[in-house]
Amino acid sequence: MPTAIIADPISKQHDPGWGHPESPERFDAVQRALQNEGLLDMALTLTPRKATEDELAWCHDPDYIAQIRHEIQSGMTQASTGDTALSFRSYEVAQYAVGAILRAVDALMSGEARNAFCAVRPPGHHATRNCAMGFCIFNNVAIGARYAQKKHGLERILIVDWDVHHGNGTQDIFYEDPSVFYFSAHQAPLYPFTGWEEERGTGPGEGATRNVCMAAGAGRAEMLAALEDVLAPAMETFRPDMIFLSAGFDSRVDDPLGHMQLTDADFRDMTAHMMRLADTYCDNRLVSVLEGGYNLHGLASAVTAHVHQLIFGNR
Repeated sequence: MPTAIIADPISKQHDPGWGHPESPERFDAVQRALQNEGLLDMALTLTPRKATEDELAWCHDPDYIAQIRHEIQSGMTQASTGDTALSFRSYEVAQYAVGAILRAVDALMSGEARNAFCAVRPPGHHATRNCAMGFCIFNNVAIGARYAQKKHGLERILIVDWDVHHGNGTQDIFYEDPSVFYFSAHQAPLYPFTGWEEERGTGPGEGATRNVCMAAGAGRAEMLAALEDVLAPAMETFRPDMIFLSAGFDSRVDDPLGHMQLTDADFRDMTAHMMRLADTYCDNRLVSVLEGGYNLHGLASAVTAHVHQLIFGNR
């Protein structure tokens, strides 16, 4: 089975404005790099659909959905709930970003694809149930996880987040839920100033959240240790049915919003580790979703290494 790549130019219609780091040019940089390396020709390219508001409501309060829709349609350029820039088509684009992940889940569950990479924007892991923040409107990965459970009957979902920033929204959505294991390895302290190691879930979800905090300047040794020494042993008990990856590439060296030192080779090896977990526990079901990465050259290069590993890693 091939690797699926889901990327639609509609994502460029979300425009935070001149000089914003989360720019439409990020999509172009990724697509151009994958095309130049011939990876698009080697993958199964799929078209996203628009997520419904009922699907969004699996992870977001209906009042928040109505509020952010109204703010965008009324022409607001900044979400009232937080630091997220908006443009006229942002609501529709955000629906398609979520829909790309849902399409990827369907492709893996039907046997159409082995794994998937979703080059979507806006990113999602900072969006909470009732708050747009950190460039994010809807929590793409969180809704994808719920979709896998509700549509396809999967029980246990693992979400791994290696963005340089902690995915506070994803953590908050599943903090009391033992069926979704959220693992984040990120720079700390750094925006949004959450994700400390004592944050491990609460109630029935206690123990299903794990955070690994890394100092500025951390790189390969620290990240691989987190994956091998913290994540892998936890999965021996949890045994996921599907894995989602919040694939932020702002933990790469020279990113303007982070201070970590990961290289393209490191992202390749991190991807290989995730593929081994997927092979061991869930019949290779791995959905990777673009989050951060704001040095355009670095983003393109790291994504290329990541997707190359997804395509060729188990061959």
